[in-house]
Amino acid sequence: MRVSERSYPFVEERFGVEDDYSKDGSVDLKGNPVRRSHRGRWSACFFIVVYEVFERTAYYGVSSNLITYLTDKLHQGTVTASNNVTNWTATVWITPIFGAYIADAHLGRYRTFIVASFICLVGMSLLTLAVSMPSLKPHPCLDANAEHCKQTSRLQLAVFFTALYILALGTGGTKPNISTIGADQFDDFHPEEKAQKLSFFNWWMFSIFFGTLFATTTLVYIQENVGWSLGYGIPTVGLAIAILIFAAGTPFYRHKLPTGSPFIRMAKVIVATAWNWRQPLPYDPRQLHELQLEEYTKQGTFRIDSTPSLRFLNKAAIRTGSTHPWKLCSVTQVEETKQMLRMIPILICTFIPSTMLSQAQTLFIKQGRTLDRSVGSHFQIPPASLTAFVTISMLVSVIIYDRFFVKIMQRLTNNPRGITMLQRLGIGMILHILIMTIASLVERHRLHVARKNGLEKNEEQLPLTIFTLLPQFMLVGVADAFSEVAKIEFFYDQAPESMKSLGTSYSMTSLGIGNFLSSFLLSTVSHLTKKHGNGWINNNLNASHLDYYYGFLAVLSTINFFLFLLMSKMYVYKAEVSDSIKVLTDKLKASNLNEKSAMTRGRADEGRGPLPPFNLF
Repeated sequence: MRVSERSYPFVEERFGVEDDYSKDGSVDLKGNPVRRSHRGRWSACFFIVVYEVFERTAYYGVSSNLITYLTDKLHQGTVTASNNVTNWTATVWITPIFGAYIADAHLGRYRTFIVASFICLVGMSLLTLAVSMPSLKPHPCLDANAEHCKQTSRLQLAVFFTALYILALGTGGTKPNISTIGADQFDDFHPEEKAQKLSFFNWWMFSIFFGTLFATTTLVYIQENVGWSLGYGIPTVGLAIAILIFAAGTPFYRHKLPTGSPFIRMAKVIVATAWNWRQPLPYDPRQLHELQLEEYTKQGTFRIDSTPSLRFLNKAAIRTGSTHPWKLCSVTQVEETKQMLRMIPILICTFIPSTMLSQAQTLFIKQGRTLDRSVGSHFQIPPASLTAFVTISMLVSVIIYDRFFVKIMQRLTNNPRGITMLQRLGIGMILHILIMTIASLVERHRLHVARKNGLEKNEEQLPLTIFTLLPQFMLVGVADAFSEVAKIEFFYDQAPESMKSLGTSYSMTSLGIGNFLSSFLLSTVSHLTKKHGNGWINNNLNASHLDYYYGFLAVLSTINFFLFLLMSKMYVYKAEVSDSIKVLTDKLKASNLNEKSAMTRGRADEGRGPLPPFNLF
């Protein structure tokens, strides 16, 4: 597949400085072409990243310790609380597909983001009120068994969950657009900026995880030891400041114009294909319907040549005499639809890994509450703070990956990315299998300690340090550095230029469906195992069998990994919109060749002969 080039004659005629203008269709808020020297790059990303640091602080300040609030304050059981957490988290990650639609079809990414960020602020403000006002807070209960506590009123539950879902609605508009706006600050047609863009998602994740680290350490400690009012109030104020900081960067941003509804564009291709189903495809794809290059130039979009993959969809571009948009589509429109459909099998393969990640925010934390949390004689570690080790290991892994691993693999593969995006995703999936296997073994040891001390019938704290759970938490961070970064980069990179927000929302939809799947699996397994004896997941974890459940998830992950190998083998990457990757690849090959030649000459001078050829496999 080849993406046709575009020209900007109007820029050259008006300004005479075409080389300084972005070639990827970037404009300012008024729709005028932008100069690279004035807008975009890392200087614009600074404001975007700062906002996201504060937004992640707010989100993880809520999600990291939500199960503790639901069980300790709202007096919910383990399964109910876990499902409420995963259902809310799933909603947070499902709604971005609607925010992406609004951005790509109507408002554009910037305006959609601004509106959605204020909705987030309303949700956080109401949530802070829900945990602060005496009439909205549930009655305290010191009984270890939540069933003996006074029921939380319907009003209190309604206000609390309304606030949570308003926050979820707002994040539906911010999450698919903030990272896309960041990536839009780099021009694919400029090799230097394209090289920066290849590292963008690594450093994007690195930067914003500082917000996660603050939330899972400082905020979690404040919530459990000072008060939930302050624990939610701090990120609410931070989010308000972040919106102002993002708005201050407006003069520096590059923007992409909305290009119409991606869903309607794809629906037209499906309908036109069905309408022309009995028509024979021409042997020469140049006989298919396509617009003139000038039409795409005016719209700031790209023309894409026909490809043989999903060939049946080419029927939508057969000329039959009709010009009705639901009966005749352009080749470019067909190819855009193909690009979005080709990613769906990969998307499906990411659901199970997303289910694995949800365990770190639910059952892993519940395990921590049964263990000895003492550090010294006076300090108690909040169980949710263990997720800080996910962040720390992820930060370290991203640095090692970007600074060392990529450079080593570049020498071996001549790929500017080091390894392909799907290879990176696959490594993350292997780590998920390892995580659940280790979690199962650790839980088996925890249960052995409970039985040894006669504590399997009650919920007393075990004489086992909470740091026993550390390996599984840290491996989640390493897996994130591979799978989560690869996922967001893959779906952004492989989406058509006019559907980038929708493509980015695929990675978030993966997390949403993964969390819903986690709720389904948890409820189903709990119900079935209770029907046939002692349940695997009870309110009293000492009388449960989480080790069996984690083993079950490890088996699911293994099956899913082999399915992913099959799907990735069949996947065809889309063509680059520019030759920037080719330029970077050629430079890398030349650099590696010069390095090998120098080493060969050195060995020849020493009388040892040339280096043997390298075989990756």
